[in-house]
Amino acid sequence: MPTATWNGVILAQSDDTVIVEGNHYFPADSIAAEFFEESDSHTLCPWKGIASYKTVVVDGARNPNAAWYYPDPKPAAKQIAGRFAFWKGVEVV
Repeated sequence: MPTATWNGVILAQSDDTVIVEGNHYFPADSIAAEFFEESDSHTLCPWKGIASYKTVVVDGARNPNAAWYYPDPKPAAKQIAGRFAFWKGVEVV
């Protein structure tokens, strides 16, 4: 089962991930919400749309913008709407 971990903590785990461009996108209900804080950061992908970010916080350690999601993706990426993907040292296996 795909699992996202950082600093020894499971951030997300699900058999229902969608892989896009090599990234696992986890369903929103599979993330451990207590480890996430909202971020003001956004980026634009030409085919997916505007990405929003969350900062991961584990035992006081912060990993800014380590999770991203597309709340309202373009039609070509509708399968990842509201799903979360990770980078910046978050391990997904």
